[in-house]
Amino acid sequence: MNTTEIFLIAMLIIFSVPYLIWRLGRTEYFAPLVVVQIATGILLGPGILGAAFPEYYRFVFNAPVIQSLNGVAWWGVMVFVWIAGIELDLRKAWEHRVESGITAGLALGVPLAFGGVAGIGMLMFPGWVGAKAQPWQFVAGIGMACAVTALPILILLMEKLGVLRQPIGQRILRYASLDDIAIWGVLALILLDWERVGRQLGFLLAFALASFAFRSLMLRIPERDRWYAGLIWLAGCGFGADWAGLHYMVGAFLAGASTDSNWFDQKQMDALRGHVLLVVMPVFFLSTGLRTNWQVGGAAVFIAAAVLLTASVAGKLIGTHIAGRLLKWQPGEGALIGWLLQTKALIMIIFANVLLDKQIITSETFTALLLMAVASTMLTVPVVSPMLVRMQEIVFRAR
Repeated sequence: MNTTEIFLIAMLIIFSVPYLIWRLGRTEYFAPLVVVQIATGILLGPGILGAAFPEYYRFVFNAPVIQSLNGVAWWGVMVFVWIAGIELDLRKAWEHRVESGITAGLALGVPLAFGGVAGIGMLMFPGWVGAKAQPWQFVAGIGMACAVTALPILILLMEKLGVLRQPIGQRILRYASLDDIAIWGVLALILLDWERVGRQLGFLLAFALASFAFRSLMLRIPERDRWYAGLIWLAGCGFGADWAGLHYMVGAFLAGASTDSNWFDQKQMDALRGHVLLVVMPVFFLSTGLRTNWQVGGAAVFIAAAVLLTASVAGKLIGTHIAGRLLKWQPGEGALIGWLLQTKALIMIIFANVLLDKQIITSETFTALLLMAVASTMLTVPVVSPMLVRMQEIVFRAR
């Protein structure tokens, strides 16, 4: 078979296997399709089916096919991060800046500290730290991975739970939006290369000037042309950030954050996000699964994932509990918000992919983080659903 035919076999596997597991297994309550796709990517990777059936793995996922899949995955995840940046609503956060600042700061800062402690513990053992990492970069990366909230997946889950357009849902989006900015800011700091700092500062200066021109252009062109202009802006920012050593994902987020959501029809933006998740992102999930590794020992990876999950969940819940005490929330309100902000999945996986690309973490650490992200996301709906039934007053109360 030629490369095209094998590539299409890989695409057949990517789209059929997780869908059948999700549909026939009726996993929607505890594992939405996006989570099943991520888990299936791990299953199909070299650590599980690749180890059990090496001939299958070498045949389907040979080097040319993986290169082709990576190209599709790179663009798909850039578009997804771009949309996440566009959907940041900083105006609402500013209107409620005291409450939003306290909650977002604690919801991010406490799990970051807990994850940083876990990262310090991992420094004591071989096999976890990447070849090009400084200790502070590794600890900061692990801490932020534990603190991440995946804004796009949070939107999907709150829509599924029926609270997205309710007052509680809009509050949570404000907190997650502020944390999203912090996540990418910390990532840019971690990736700062002092040998290339001049190039990186040059990119940021050029971005500031170009974004002014871009925003002026977007106000002058019709909406249908804004979609094309936005994608051109995305590719340019991604290239510039990667050339400067900040990684193309930082550029994708900057491209989205510098774009106003009110320039586009919200229904079309929602449809685009859904189409990207349907058509392109499963390829990213598979390529993510292909990067998993268990060489330090399967038990060690699972132990590390459990420690990271504990740091993440406990840190987020303690942070929102403290916020609730300071802001005089009703009993249980902090726990509800903490569990919804616990959703990780895509953004954490994208974050970990960047750390792996830059050799700040090893593939074993990446695998532990991936397992933690899947587990934390799977916990959200089963834990939150009964809480929403008991707390209807909180859900509908404006703040």
